[in-house]
Amino acid sequence: MPFYSDDLIEEVRQSNDIVDVIGNYVRLKKKGSSYFGLCPFHNEKTGSFSVSPNKQMYYCFGCGAGGNVFTFLMQYENFSFKESMEYLAERANITLPQYEMTAEQKMKANEKAVLLEINKEAAKYFYTLLRSPRGEMASKYFEKRQLSPETMRKFGLGYSDQYSDDLYRYLKQKGYDDEILRQSGLITIKESKGVYDRFWNRAMFPIMDAHNKVIGFGGRVMGDGEPKYLNSPETKVFDKGRNLYGLNFARASRREYLLLCEGYMDVISLHQAGFDNAVASLGTALTSGHASLLKRYTKAVYLTYDSDGAGVKAALRAIPILNEVGITTKVINMKPYKDPDEFIKNLGAEEYEKRIQQAENSFMFEIRILQDNFDLNDPDGKTKFFQEVAKKLLGFSEELERNNYIEAVAKKYHISYEDLRKMVVNMAIKLGGYKRPQEIRNSHTVKKQREDGMRQSQKLMLTWLIEDEKLYPIIKKYISPSDFTQELYLKVATEVFSQYEESGVVNAARIISMFDSEEEQREVASLFNAKIQKLSSKSDKEKALKETVIRIKQNSISVRSNALDPTDLKGLMEVINDKKELENIEKMQFSL
Repeated sequence: MPFYSDDLIEEVRQSNDIVDVIGNYVRLKKKGSSYFGLCPFHNEKTGSFSVSPNKQMYYCFGCGAGGNVFTFLMQYENFSFKESMEYLAERANITLPQYEMTAEQKMKANEKAVLLEINKEAAKYFYTLLRSPRGEMASKYFEKRQLSPETMRKFGLGYSDQYSDDLYRYLKQKGYDDEILRQSGLITIKESKGVYDRFWNRAMFPIMDAHNKVIGFGGRVMGDGEPKYLNSPETKVFDKGRNLYGLNFARASRREYLLLCEGYMDVISLHQAGFDNAVASLGTALTSGHASLLKRYTKAVYLTYDSDGAGVKAALRAIPILNEVGITTKVINMKPYKDPDEFIKNLGAEEYEKRIQQAENSFMFEIRILQDNFDLNDPDGKTKFFQEVAKKLLGFSEELERNNYIEAVAKKYHISYEDLRKMVVNMAIKLGGYKRPQEIRNSHTVKKQREDGMRQSQKLMLTWLIEDEKLYPIIKKYISPSDFTQELYLKVATEVFSQYEESGVVNAARIISMFDSEEEQREVASLFNAKIQKLSSKSDKEKALKETVIRIKQNSISVRSNALDPTDLKGLMEVINDKKELENIEKMQFSL
C-alpha cells in the first residue's frame, strides 16, 4: 500500500472543491453560506444534506452521514482511501508518487487487470452478437420475458454463439494467450477434449462489481441443454460469496432498503418495474461476505425469494446471516406466484409495492414456518411449539427487544403475555443461561441523560469554535483541550486549539483526514455540525456561551476528581484551583 504524506493528502483535498465534487452526484442549492440537497445516503423528501464550502465538509442532519471529500467518495462510491486519492489526484492533474511493488505484487496486479480486460471484451462480444442475426434465438427469449431494449442495454445482456469455440477464437485474435484465457474461466482447456468455450448457445448476463467492472457471467441455455443456468467459476476477479448481481445499480438507489432476490431475471424485472434497489446472490446461498457487503449500503433488507419450499429454506438460512451483521430483515410474500418476475408480469409494480409495505418481520416469519411442524390442535403439539418459540426468543439479548417479541407472539397466537414470558424464563433456567433482569435504577437513567447532555455541550463548543474565529481568544482563557472528556472530542479539540495557535484559522476538513475509519470521520463531522439555536440578541449569545463553558468546566472537574488518587497532592491542588476559577467564571460577564 502506498504511503502518502499529510501534505500531499492536503494538497489533493484542497485541489478538489467539495461542492464541485458532490455536485456531480447530488443536486445542490445554495442557502446562506452552505449548499443543501437530498441526502444520497438515505431516502428523504426535504433536503437535510448540507455541503459547506467554508469547512470543506458535508453533513446530513437527517442520518448523520458526514466527512470531507475523501469520506464522501468512500461512502458513495465505496472506494478505499487509496482509490479516493487516485481519483481526486487525477481530477486535479496531480501526479501521485509511484511506489515499488514486489515482482509477485506486479504479477498479481497485472493478471487481475488483464482478466478484467478479457471479461470486458467478452461482454462487448456477447452484446454485439445478441443484436446480430446469430443472436435471434436469445433476442426472442428476452423479448418473451418482456424485457425492453432499454433494460437489455442497461444490463448489457448478450448471447454466446452455438459454436463451442467462437469466443476462444475471438479472444485469440485479440492477442490473449491460452493460460490467461484459462484463468478467466471463459475458456476450458483439456487434453482429451481440446479447447472450448465455457458458455455457448446461451443468453448471457454480465456480472459487474459495485464499480461497473465486469467480473464474471451467467448464462441461460437456449433449448433443452443442461445445466439450465451456468455461472463463471471462481477466478482472481470473481468471488461469488462477496459480490451481488445488480449492486452496481442498486447502490445508487434512493430507497432506504435493498430487495434481495434469488435470480438474475428477478433483479432485471424489478429494476424495469422501477424497483432500482434489487440485487441477487450469484447462484449460491447467501454468505457472511454477502451480508457484510450489503451492510455497506443499507441497514434493511427485504427478502423476495421464491415462494416454494426451496425459497422458504433459503430465506430461513439468510435471516440469521443478515441479523448477525445488524441488518433488519423482512420477508415479502410472493404468493400466488413463484418469484418477483412472475409477480410483476401478472400483478404489476403497484401490487408489488403493496407487498413490500405488508412485508413480514423476519422473526415472525420464522415462527410462522416453525408452526407448520406442530399440530396446534393437539395440546402436546401446542406445548412443544411454544417451547421451541421460547428457545428462539432467548436469542434476543436485549430485554426490551425480547419483551416486545414476546408480546407480538402472544398477540398473534392468542396466549397470555405473562404465560409466554414465564415459559421463556423457565426455558432459560433449564438451558443454564438465564440471569434475572435487574431493574434499571432511575439514577442510571439520570447519569445517561447527563452524559448525553455533556456530549452535546462539548459538540456545541467545537461547532462554535469552527463557525466563529473571534470566539477562540475568549474561550481559551477558560477552557483547554483537556476539558473535553470524550477521547475523540479531546483529539479534535487538541487539533482545533493547535491550529488556532499556529495560524489563527481552523481547517476542519484536514482534521477529518486525521482519522482513519469512516465511523470516526462521520462522528468528527457531527462535532462541527451541532445544531445551534438561533439567538436573537447579543446578550442571549453571551449567556448561552457562558452556560456552555460552565457545564464543560464543571464536568471536567468532576471527571478528574473522581479519577484522582488520594495521594496525588499536585492533582488535588489543580482541581482546587480549577474550582476557584469556575467560581470566578460564574460571577463574571461574558463579552463578545
